[in-house]
Amino acid sequence: MITLHGFAASNYYNIVKHTLLFKELSFQENLVYGSSDELMKVSPVGKVPAITTPDGFDLSESSVVCDFLEETYPEKPLYPKNAAERATVRQIMKISELYFELPSRRLIPYVFSGTDAPESVKDEVRQVLSRGIIALNRLCQFSPWIAGDEFTMADIYVYYVNTIVSAFASTQLNWDVLAEIPGMKEWNAAVKESDTAKQVEEGRLANMPEFMQHVTAQIKAANAG
Repeated sequence: MITLHGFAASNYYNIVKHTLLFKELSFQENLVYGSSDELMKVSPVGKVPAITTPDGFDLSESSVVCDFLEETYPEKPLYPKNAAERATVRQIMKISELYFELPSRRLIPYVFSGTDAPESVKDEVRQVLSRGIIALNRLCQFSPWIAGDEFTMADIYVYYVNTIVSAFASTQLNWDVLAEIPGMKEWNAAVKESDTAKQVEEGRLANMPEFMQHVTAQIKAANAG
């Protein structure tokens, strides 16, 4: 059985978990937080998520794990057969990560600490998000899925990227970022109503109290130092 290492409050963890559930693969979850000694044993840089395969192979980095699962278990494919269409799916995923998720992530410490980010940081984040909005407006189809008529890895990836954008960028910037891409919010709501997304969300909500305790302890330890 596959073991999924990490914690359900992580959107990257949930990308892999959603993929495992979509493909109907048997797996167990191992609750472990970033940079811990236990996680370092299965993830070279101590990042969440990581998996251990039934034959003991350890692998980390969410996009790499998802590609491995796709190649190893192709029965319920998450990429189109056509090479150009597969490339488009990966392009949407990469742009959402670089121009949506990563800039929004810069605002996480301010949200967790209950403070307002400096205007210089907000301006930098807005600039990067604006580039992402332009690109995703060109690439996303929402017909009905993000890359066309097939549900793909891009649907999973962008859905969990959007959780970071909504929770942190939109909050700190007072900006409904997803509304800048026509069709994005409606598509996002459709994915949210799927049984798989609901199952993943249950796990996230269950983990949040412990995760917040973990974050609070880290902040206290950093301030004490």
